Amino acid sequence: MENYPFDTVNLGCDDIDRLYDIYKALKSKFNIELTGNIDFDLKQFEVFRHYFNVSLRGSYVIKHFDKESYILFIETHTRAMGQKGGIYDTYENHTWALAYLKRDFGRVLIRRETLTDKIIELVHPVELDFEEDKPFSDTFYVLVNDRQKAENAIERNFRNAVMDIREDDFVIEIVEHTLLIGNQQPVSPERAIYLAEFVARLSSIC
Repeated sequence: MENYPFDTVNLGCDDIDRLYDIYKALKSKFNIELTGNIDFDLKQFEVFRHYFNVSLRGSYVIKHFDKESYILFIETHTRAMGQKGGIYDTYENHTWALAYLKRDFGRVLIRRETLTDKIIELVHPVELDFEEDKPFSDTFYVLVNDRQKAENAIERNFRNAVMDIREDDFVIEIVEHTLLIGNQQPVSPERAIYLAEFVARLSSIC
């Protein structure tokens, strides 16, 4: 029986195979190790607020030069009322990447900008734009709670790193010094590598 480097309790075969393929792909490209028991305080992130519960299936440290970043296998638990009554539980497994940054960003949310965002921005200017970096501002929707902190922290090197991500359907959330990137859909091993490359790069430059 395979000894998997993540929690497989109540996990289906397809999910086990997918997570293991991601782990092997990451292991082949990066120097990664199991983190042990680290509390990443996932409940502080807005992207997880609508779930009934969020838990770690596995967590790995990426050692890149003298810096560290992380890959997380996260299980989300949704609970909803069915049309004919009764409570229905749904469990999904996702891959996210995390980095600890030197600067304090306040709270920041970054994702690809949609047409709806552009229309809302015309009426209610809530987005942080960078006049000196129009390609970035045209591509990404940036919401912040502390404009001064965000303007100081989201500097050119950070924006370049975000622009270089090849994963389209992602969200970045930053809570002060902690950055999380991923999406709420299963990802392929290739896309997991993109996320790992991003946090490894950020941990070195930011």
